Amino acid sequence: MNLHQFRFVQEASRRGLNLTEAAKALHTSQPGVSKAIIELEEELGVEIFARHGKRLKRITEPGEHVLRSIEVIMREIGNLKRIGEQYSAQDSGTLSIATTHTQARYVLPTPVARLREQYPKVNVSLHQGSPDQVAKMLIDEVAEIGMATESLNNYPELVTLPCYEWQHVLVMPQNHPLASKSHVSLEDIAQEPIITYHPSFTGRTRIDQAFAAKQLQPRVALEAIDSDVIKTYVRLGLGIGIVAEMAVTEDPASNADLVVQPLGTLLGHNVARVAFKRGAYLRNFVYRFAELLGDRLSRDLIIKAMTGTDETNYRL
Repeated sequence: MNLHQFRFVQEASRRGLNLTEAAKALHTSQPGVSKAIIELEEELGVEIFARHGKRLKRITEPGEHVLRSIEVIMREIGNLKRIGEQYSAQDSGTLSIATTHTQARYVLPTPVARLREQYPKVNVSLHQGSPDQVAKMLIDEVAEIGMATESLNNYPELVTLPCYEWQHVLVMPQNHPLASKSHVSLEDIAQEPIITYHPSFTGRTRIDQAFAAKQLQPRVALEAIDSDVIKTYVRLGLGIGIVAEMAVTEDPASNADLVVQPLGTLLGHNVARVAFKRGAYLRNFVYRFAELLGDRLSRDLIIKAMTGTDETNYRL
Protein backbone atom coordinates (compact mmCIF):
# COMPACT_ATOMS: atom_id res chain seq x y z
CA MET A 1 0.00 0.00 0.00
CA ASN A 2 1.14 3.58 -0.62
CA LEU A 3 0.19 7.20 -0.10
CA HIS A 4 -1.24 7.54 -3.63
CA GLN A 5 -3.80 4.87 -2.82
CA PHE A 6 -4.70 6.61 0.42
CA ARG A 7 -5.14 9.93 -1.37
CA PHE A 8 -7.33 8.34 -4.06
CA VAL A 9 -9.61 6.67 -1.51
CA GLN A 10 -9.87 9.86 0.54
CA GLU A 11 -10.63 12.04 -2.49
CA ALA A 12 -13.22 9.58 -3.80
CA SER A 13 -15.03 9.87 -0.48
CA ARG A 14 -14.80 13.68 -0.50
CA ARG A 15 -16.14 13.88 -4.06
CA GLY A 16 -19.29 11.92 -3.35
CA LEU A 17 -17.85 8.67 -4.79
CA ASN A 18 -17.44 10.31 -8.20
CA LEU A 19 -14.16 8.94 -9.52
CA THR A 20 -14.10 11.35 -12.45
CA GLU A 21 -14.23 14.34 -10.09
CA ALA A 22 -11.68 12.71 -7.78
CA ALA A 23 -9.31 12.20 -10.71
CA LYS A 24 -9.68 15.85 -11.78
CA ALA A 25 -8.93 17.04 -8.26
CA LEU A 26 -5.81 14.89 -8.12
CA HIS A 27 -4.71 15.70 -11.69
CA THR A 28 -4.70 12.07 -12.79
CA SER A 29 -6.86 9.68 -14.80
CA GLN A 30 -10.10 8.06 -13.69
CA PRO A 31 -8.92 4.53 -14.60
CA GLY A 32 -5.76 5.12 -12.56
CA VAL A 33 -7.80 6.10 -9.51
CA SER A 34 -10.09 3.09 -9.90
CA LYS A 35 -7.17 0.69 -10.29
CA ALA A 36 -5.33 2.05 -7.25
CA ILE A 37 -8.45 1.71 -5.07
CA ILE A 38 -9.02 -1.88 -6.21
CA GLU A 39 -5.36 -2.75 -5.51
CA LEU A 40 -5.65 -1.33 -1.98
CA GLU A 41 -8.86 -3.31 -1.37
CA GLU A 42 -7.17 -6.50 -2.56
CA GLU A 43 -4.18 -5.88 -0.31
CA LEU A 44 -6.39 -5.20 2.72
CA GLY A 45 -8.77 -8.05 1.92
CA VAL A 46 -11.89 -5.89 2.31
CA GLU A 47 -14.12 -3.83 0.04
CA ILE A 48 -13.86 -0.15 0.87
CA PHE A 49 -16.65 0.75 -1.54
CA ALA A 50 -19.75 -1.17 -2.63
CA ARG A 51 -20.20 -1.03 -6.41
CA HIS A 52 -22.90 -1.24 -9.04
CA GLY A 53 -21.02 -2.21 -12.16
CA LYS A 54 -18.03 0.15 -12.28
CA ARG A 55 -19.72 2.88 -10.26
CA LEU A 56 -19.12 3.35 -6.55
CA LYS A 57 -22.45 3.30 -4.68
CA ARG A 58 -21.59 3.58 -0.99
CA ILE A 59 -18.86 3.20 1.60
CA THR A 60 -18.92 -0.20 3.28
CA GLU A 61 -18.70 -0.71 7.05
CA PRO A 62 -15.03 -1.82 6.90
CA GLY A 63 -14.50 1.02 4.43
CA GLU A 64 -15.59 3.52 7.11
CA HIS A 65 -12.85 2.19 9.40
CA VAL A 66 -10.30 2.32 6.58
CA LEU A 67 -11.21 5.93 5.79
CA ARG A 68 -10.82 6.96 9.42
CA SER A 69 -7.36 5.39 9.52
CA ILE A 70 -6.41 7.07 6.24
CA GLU A 71 -7.57 10.42 7.65
CA VAL A 72 -5.21 9.99 10.62
CA ILE A 73 -2.32 8.95 8.37
CA MET A 74 -2.76 11.87 5.98
CA ARG A 75 -3.12 14.31 8.85
CA GLU A 76 0.12 13.10 10.41
CA ILE A 77 1.88 13.40 7.05
CA GLY A 78 0.74 17.01 6.94
CA ASN A 79 2.05 17.46 10.47
CA LEU A 80 5.43 16.02 9.46
CA LYS A 81 5.66 18.59 6.67
CA ARG A 82 4.82 21.41 9.08
CA ILE A 83 7.38 20.15 11.60
CA GLY A 84 9.98 20.30 8.84
CA GLU A 85 8.91 23.82 7.96
CA GLN A 86 8.95 24.81 11.64
CA TYR A 87 12.50 23.73 12.28
CA SER A 88 13.97 24.78 8.95
CA ALA A 89 12.52 28.28 9.31
CA GLN A 90 11.55 28.95 12.92
CA ASP A 91 10.40 32.53 12.45
CA SER A 92 9.20 32.63 8.86
CA GLY A 93 6.42 31.18 6.74
CA THR A 94 2.76 31.95 6.08
CA LEU A 95 0.01 32.17 8.66
CA SER A 96 -3.32 31.33 7.02
CA ILE A 97 -6.35 32.70 8.86
CA ALA A 98 -9.98 31.88 8.04
CA THR A 99 -12.56 34.27 9.45
CA THR A 100 -15.74 36.23 8.83
CA HIS A 101 -15.89 39.77 7.49
CA THR A 102 -16.69 41.30 10.90
CA GLN A 103 -13.68 39.70 12.57
CA ALA A 104 -11.38 40.53 9.65
CA ARG A 105 -12.52 44.15 9.48
CA TYR A 106 -12.78 45.11 13.15
CA VAL A 107 -10.97 42.59 15.37
CA LEU A 108 -7.97 41.17 13.54
CA PRO A 109 -6.08 44.25 12.25
CA THR A 110 -4.32 44.98 15.57
CA PRO A 111 -3.33 41.34 16.35
CA VAL A 112 -2.10 40.89 12.76
CA ALA A 113 -0.04 44.07 12.98
CA ARG A 114 1.45 43.01 16.33
CA LEU A 115 2.30 39.56 14.97
CA ARG A 116 4.08 41.13 12.00
CA GLU A 117 6.09 43.30 14.39
CA GLN A 118 7.19 40.24 16.36
CA TYR A 119 7.64 37.95 13.33
CA PRO A 120 8.56 40.22 10.40
CA LYS A 121 9.33 37.23 8.16
CA VAL A 122 5.84 35.76 8.57
CA ASN A 123 3.36 36.52 5.81
CA VAL A 124 -0.37 36.53 6.57
CA SER A 125 -2.99 35.06 4.26
CA LEU A 126 -6.52 36.09 5.19
CA HIS A 127 -9.47 34.02 3.95
CA GLN A 128 -12.97 35.42 4.51
CA GLY A 129 -16.23 33.50 4.42
CA SER A 130 -19.28 32.39 6.34
CA PRO A 131 -18.75 30.53 9.64
CA ASP A 132 -19.42 27.21 7.88
CA GLN A 133 -16.90 28.13 5.19
CA VAL A 134 -14.39 29.02 7.91
CA ALA A 135 -14.87 25.56 9.41
CA LYS A 136 -14.42 23.88 6.03
CA MET A 137 -11.22 25.82 5.33
CA LEU A 138 -9.80 24.56 8.62
CA ILE A 139 -10.87 20.97 7.96
CA ASP A 140 -9.42 21.11 4.43
CA GLU A 141 -6.21 22.68 5.84
CA VAL A 142 -6.56 25.84 3.75
CA ALA A 143 -6.15 27.72 7.03
CA GLU A 144 -4.43 26.96 10.34
CA ILE A 145 -6.57 29.09 12.63
CA GLY A 146 -10.17 30.18 12.29
CA MET A 147 -12.30 32.76 14.08
CA ALA A 148 -16.07 33.24 14.07
CA THR A 149 -19.08 33.52 16.36
CA GLU A 150 -21.43 31.02 14.74
CA SER A 151 -21.10 27.30 13.95
CA LEU A 152 -17.47 26.49 14.73
CA ASN A 153 -18.24 24.38 17.80
CA ASN A 154 -20.64 22.24 15.72
CA TYR A 155 -17.77 20.45 13.96
CA PRO A 156 -16.19 17.47 15.77
CA GLU A 157 -13.16 17.76 13.48
CA LEU A 158 -12.29 21.08 15.13
CA VAL A 159 -10.98 22.11 18.52
CA THR A 160 -12.59 25.41 19.52
CA LEU A 161 -11.91 27.78 22.39
CA PRO A 162 -13.76 30.92 23.51
CA CYS A 163 -11.86 34.08 22.66
CA TYR A 164 -13.93 37.07 23.77
CA GLU A 165 -17.51 38.09 24.52
CA TRP A 166 -19.44 40.77 22.69
CA GLN A 167 -22.95 42.17 22.30
CA HIS A 168 -25.10 43.61 19.53
CA VAL A 169 -25.91 47.31 19.41
CA LEU A 170 -28.73 49.29 17.87
CA VAL A 171 -27.68 52.01 15.41
CA MET A 172 -29.98 54.72 14.06
CA PRO A 173 -29.90 58.28 12.76
CA GLN A 174 -29.87 61.00 15.40
CA ASN A 175 -33.34 62.20 14.37
CA HIS A 176 -34.98 58.78 14.67
CA PRO A 177 -37.87 58.63 17.21
CA LEU A 178 -36.20 55.80 19.16
CA ALA A 179 -32.98 57.80 19.51
CA SER A 180 -34.43 59.88 22.34
CA LYS A 181 -35.63 56.89 24.38
CA SER A 182 -33.38 55.91 27.27
CA HIS A 183 -34.66 52.34 27.28
CA VAL A 184 -35.62 50.70 23.99
CA SER A 185 -37.57 47.41 24.18
CA LEU A 186 -37.73 44.51 21.76
CA GLU A 187 -41.34 45.53 21.12
CA ASP A 188 -40.13 48.99 20.06
CA ILE A 189 -37.55 47.49 17.72
CA ALA A 190 -40.02 45.00 16.23
CA GLN A 191 -42.22 47.89 15.07
CA GLU A 192 -39.43 49.34 12.91
CA PRO A 193 -37.86 48.09 9.66
CA ILE A 194 -34.63 46.39 10.70
CA ILE A 195 -31.33 46.12 8.82
CA THR A 196 -29.07 43.41 10.16
CA TYR A 197 -26.92 40.40 9.35
CA HIS A 198 -27.64 37.44 7.11
CA PRO A 199 -28.96 34.50 9.21
CA SER A 200 -25.63 32.64 9.21
CA PHE A 201 -23.44 35.59 10.28
CA THR A 202 -22.38 37.52 13.35
CA GLY A 203 -24.74 36.26 16.02
CA ARG A 204 -27.93 36.55 13.94
CA THR A 205 -29.16 33.32 15.55
CA ARG A 206 -29.23 35.03 18.94
CA ILE A 207 -31.18 37.99 17.51
CA ASP A 208 -33.85 35.70 16.05
CA GLN A 209 -34.08 33.68 19.26
CA ALA A 210 -34.61 36.80 21.38
CA PHE A 211 -37.55 37.96 19.25
CA ALA A 212 -39.02 34.44 19.07
CA ALA A 213 -38.89 34.13 22.87
CA LYS A 214 -41.11 37.23 23.06
CA GLN A 215 -43.33 35.91 20.25
CA LEU A 216 -42.42 38.91 18.13
CA GLN A 217 -41.95 38.94 14.38
CA PRO A 218 -39.35 41.59 13.49
CA ARG A 219 -39.62 43.43 10.18
CA VAL A 220 -36.24 42.65 8.61
CA ALA A 221 -36.03 45.04 5.66
CA LEU A 222 -32.49 44.15 4.55
CA GLU A 223 -29.88 41.51 5.37
CA ALA A 224 -26.14 41.83 4.77
CA ILE A 225 -22.86 40.24 5.85
CA ASP A 226 -20.99 43.53 6.10
CA SER A 227 -21.49 45.84 9.08
CA ASP A 228 -20.46 48.87 7.02
CA VAL A 229 -23.16 48.06 4.47
CA ILE A 230 -25.75 47.87 7.26
CA LYS A 231 -24.70 51.26 8.61
CA THR A 232 -24.81 52.77 5.11
CA TYR A 233 -28.44 51.77 4.64
CA VAL A 234 -29.31 53.01 8.12
CA ARG A 235 -27.90 56.41 7.13
CA LEU A 236 -30.09 56.33 4.03
CA GLY A 237 -33.17 55.95 6.23
CA LEU A 238 -34.15 52.41 5.26
CA GLY A 239 -34.46 51.34 8.89
CA ILE A 240 -32.66 50.89 12.18
CA GLY A 241 -29.63 48.64 12.30
CA ILE A 242 -28.50 45.83 14.59
CA VAL A 243 -24.75 45.30 14.32
CA ALA A 244 -21.88 43.88 16.36
CA GLU A 245 -20.51 46.35 18.88
CA MET A 246 -17.03 46.04 17.29
CA ALA A 247 -18.44 47.75 14.20
CA VAL A 248 -18.92 51.01 16.12
CA THR A 249 -16.42 50.87 18.99
CA GLU A 250 -13.32 50.28 16.86
CA ASP A 251 -13.70 53.62 15.05
CA PRO A 252 -16.14 55.82 17.02
CA ALA A 253 -15.31 58.98 15.08
CA SER A 254 -16.64 57.54 11.82
CA ASN A 255 -19.91 56.67 13.54
CA ALA A 256 -20.48 60.00 15.28
CA ASP A 257 -23.55 60.68 13.12
CA LEU A 258 -25.32 57.60 14.52
CA VAL A 259 -26.97 56.98 17.88
CA VAL A 260 -25.74 53.72 19.39
CA GLN A 261 -27.55 51.77 22.09
CA PRO A 262 -26.25 48.48 23.56
CA LEU A 263 -28.60 45.48 23.29
CA GLY A 264 -26.89 43.00 25.58
CA THR A 265 -29.73 43.05 28.11
CA LEU A 266 -32.28 42.36 25.36
CA LEU A 267 -30.42 39.98 23.05
CA GLY A 268 -27.83 38.45 25.38
CA HIS A 269 -24.11 38.17 24.74
CA ASN A 270 -22.21 36.32 22.05
CA VAL A 271 -18.91 34.46 22.20
CA ALA A 272 -16.37 34.66 19.41
CA ARG A 273 -14.35 31.45 19.17
CA VAL A 274 -11.03 30.45 17.70
CA ALA A 275 -10.68 27.03 16.10
CA PHE A 276 -7.99 24.65 14.92
CA LYS A 277 -8.18 21.35 13.10
CA ARG A 278 -8.10 18.56 15.63
CA GLY A 279 -4.70 16.89 15.72
CA ALA A 280 -2.98 19.52 13.57
CA TYR A 281 0.61 20.56 14.25
CA LEU A 282 0.73 24.28 15.08
CA ARG A 283 3.81 26.37 14.49
CA ASN A 284 5.17 28.79 17.09
CA PHE A 285 3.76 31.89 15.45
CA VAL A 286 0.28 30.31 15.27
CA TYR A 287 0.30 29.96 19.07
CA ARG A 288 1.58 33.52 19.40
CA PHE A 289 -1.13 34.90 17.13
CA ALA A 290 -3.80 33.11 19.18
CA GLU A 291 -2.40 34.70 22.34
CA LEU A 292 -2.63 38.11 20.71
CA LEU A 293 -6.36 37.57 20.09
CA GLY A 294 -7.31 37.54 23.74
CA ASP A 295 -5.95 37.39 27.28
CA ARG A 296 -7.74 34.08 27.94
CA LEU A 297 -5.89 32.23 25.20
CA SER A 298 -2.46 30.82 25.91
CA ARG A 299 -0.15 28.30 24.32
CA ASP A 300 -0.61 25.92 27.27
CA LEU A 301 -4.41 26.14 27.07
CA ILE A 302 -4.38 25.44 23.33
CA ILE A 303 -1.97 22.50 23.73
CA LYS A 304 -4.21 20.97 26.42
CA ALA A 305 -7.26 21.30 24.18
CA MET A 306 -5.45 19.93 21.13
CA THR A 307 -4.14 16.91 23.04
CA GLY A 308 -7.50 15.76 24.28
CA THR A 309 -8.62 17.94 27.17
CA ASP A 310 -12.33 18.67 26.83
CA GLU A 311 -12.22 22.24 25.58
CA THR A 312 -15.88 22.80 26.41
CA ASN A 313 -14.69 23.30 30.00
CA TYR A 314 -13.07 26.57 28.97
CA ARG A 315 -15.68 29.29 29.17
CA LEU A 316 -15.64 33.05 29.38
